[in-house]
Amino acid sequence: MYLYLLALVVFYYLYRWVRELPRVPDKHSKYVYITGCDTGFGNLLARHLDKQGFRVIAGCFTEKGEEDLRKSCSGSLTAVHLDVTSKDSVAKVAGVIKDKVGERGLWAVVNNAGVNVPSPACDWLTIDDYKSVLDVNLMGVIAVTLSVLPLIKKARGRVVNVASVAGRISVPGGPYPVSKFGVEGFNDSLRLGMKPFGVKVLCIEPGFFKTSMTDSALLGENVKKLWDRLPQDVKQDYGVDFLPKMLQMLTEKLPSLCDGDLMKVVGCMEHAVAAVRPRTRYSPGWDAKLFCLPMSYMPSCITDYILLRNFIPITKQVQ
Repeated sequence: MYLYLLALVVFYYLYRWVRELPRVPDKHSKYVYITGCDTGFGNLLARHLDKQGFRVIAGCFTEKGEEDLRKSCSGSLTAVHLDVTSKDSVAKVAGVIKDKVGERGLWAVVNNAGVNVPSPACDWLTIDDYKSVLDVNLMGVIAVTLSVLPLIKKARGRVVNVASVAGRISVPGGPYPVSKFGVEGFNDSLRLGMKPFGVKVLCIEPGFFKTSMTDSALLGENVKKLWDRLPQDVKQDYGVDFLPKMLQMLTEKLPSLCDGDLMKVVGCMEHAVAAVRPRTRYSPGWDAKLFCLPMSYMPSCITDYILLRNFIPITKQVQ
């Protein structure tokens, strides 16, 4: 009985592997628009797709990001300044893309730009802290997508949204999981709405990887900055040991949880863009596959227990 089940599982994965091998033809005529290309996943994806022959339009927030890509990539890559929180910037880049792609339309947009600070407990934050993250991670994704959606419909192309395992199971505090749950909702709604037009909408849900978003030093500086502005009564609620313990966790524990192989994520992004039969969802990282996604199907009481048992205890904890 068990051998039959094992054979069935092996057959399924072999069939899926063979089915997902074919890639789209005429890459040299297909334009791919990527946001957040200064560093990390977006930067690597822009270089990777450029080498494969796609005509990449790389949105960068900084001039340095633009210049680095221009120097390291072929003349087919176009680097543009993009601030996903600015309506004018998003519209300007959409106009550039429209002039470039013409009647062929835009093959794909990869919504990769994102931030994750500020990230501590909810009662450390203001509504402006939430807005600063949501404007990039959620509203930026929606704004960029809507700005080029007519061009994608024309090409019967793809929308690739980078969410996170934090969009499937929330961690305590901060606007980051709120924004990623929003991306998941937008992704699912858009996927259903665009299916009749032949547009594929795909979601990438990475686990923890070593990027600037998981940089212990940057996260630690942000935590200290937020702690310093807290009212004294809130500091007393958490206790004098809370900040040192949190900084220790960021320094010692977080790096060990992060995977250094960014190509695991970039490979999923590339497949979503280039495969004839892409998957609806990708979950790069073993922590995503074996821990976060299974937990997302568990009852809340179980996930709460698992997440909170390793959380830093506070001074005024109700028993």
